[in-house]
Amino acid sequence: MPTPNFPVDYQQLFHALPDNFLLIAPDADATILDNTDRHVAVSKKSRAEVVGLPFFEAWPATDEASANIIRESHEHVRQHREPHTMPLIRYDLQRPESQGGGLEELYWEATHYPILDEQGQLRFILQRTQDVTEKYRAQQAAEKVRRELAEQQERLRFVLESMPILVWTARPDGTRDYFNARWLQFTGKELGAELDGQWLQGVHPDDRARVTQRWQECVQSGQPYQVEYRLRRHDGQYRWVLMRGLPRLDAQGQITMWVGGGTDIQDQKQMVQELLDTNEQQALLSEQAYQAYQLAEQQRETFYNLFMQTPALICILRGPQHRFEFVNPPYQALFPHRQLVGLKVAEALPEVVEQGFIALLDGVYTTGETFVGNEVEIMLDRDGSGRLQRSYLNFTYQLFEENHEKAGITVFAYDVTALVEARRALEGPAPAAQ
Repeated sequence: MPTPNFPVDYQQLFHALPDNFLLIAPDADATILDNTDRHVAVSKKSRAEVVGLPFFEAWPATDEASANIIRESHEHVRQHREPHTMPLIRYDLQRPESQGGGLEELYWEATHYPILDEQGQLRFILQRTQDVTEKYRAQQAAEKVRRELAEQQERLRFVLESMPILVWTARPDGTRDYFNARWLQFTGKELGAELDGQWLQGVHPDDRARVTQRWQECVQSGQPYQVEYRLRRHDGQYRWVLMRGLPRLDAQGQITMWVGGGTDIQDQKQMVQELLDTNEQQALLSEQAYQAYQLAEQQRETFYNLFMQTPALICILRGPQHRFEFVNPPYQALFPHRQLVGLKVAEALPEVVEQGFIALLDGVYTTGETFVGNEVEIMLDRDGSGRLQRSYLNFTYQLFEENHEKAGITVFAYDVTALVEARRALEGPAPAAQ
């Protein structure tokens, strides 16, 4: 190579290098020998201020840890005569007064290179420094985002694993790729045994085809998925579950995944069935009750017609006060001028009180013993004139009960007045006493 025909000022050339270089003596103090103009600009100190000073006197370390990293790198070059790149360090520099002064937080990467003489002895240490503050802060920001994302993912995983429902996810084609702990606890299976289409093995055989068809329809159409089916629990019991699923769409409306969840509705299903059974039983009982009511009404009507048409005198006296509740036409014909139903016997027929008939009724009601009277004489106001007429009755007073309790007295009688009078006429007057 030909020798240049013009002199080269290597120090000037060194100063002009477009990078941050610092030339250091190999002594223990790492005395500053020279630096590039770029280094001067970055370090915020003039060359005259630092040349000849020990390294840490020219630029005091931010902290002892950073100082030790620099010393160890210098010592490595002294001992091994090889380049050494330091770990990232924080090394703050003074801001110009025009920028407010004070220390500026900065981060650096530096490599120390050995400069050897012809005998291989260390003459200088050349430090190449790079300001990586922006890179470091970007990395820190990225790391923060990564940690936050990891935390969100961990929180999401915790939520999915802790939710008291059966959670699953699926790929866009419907292939199931995740089941949460609740699902696995319910089925008693490992995750690998449920993935893809294996989860269908836990569906009741009678429900499997229906569930498969519904799931395939929703995957193809993108419509929300909802279905009820029986799922086998870890103890072998099939329990009804309500399963729902929704697709996640991207900005173009394409499905990126499915997420779904289910709940055990066995108790609700059983309750509904019990209510349906109860309602069916109640409907049956109601029908039976209605039929019984119809029969009772028919029987009541039959008895009512019988009582109304029979030639006997029939009435029903309710309660211990013997209040007229029912009077058939022949009985009412004895008293065409009187209101009987709704009144007590003593109110409707006051003339019978002194004749002892109320006492008879009280006795039957109290003792429950039936009273039978034959040709019993009774004085009655039969035409409303106030004049009492003699009548003769054959009658029965009989207690009746309702719900095993005393309710009243039934009266069944025949008017035998004409019969008694005819017989006495035939017998003639009674013989006189001797």
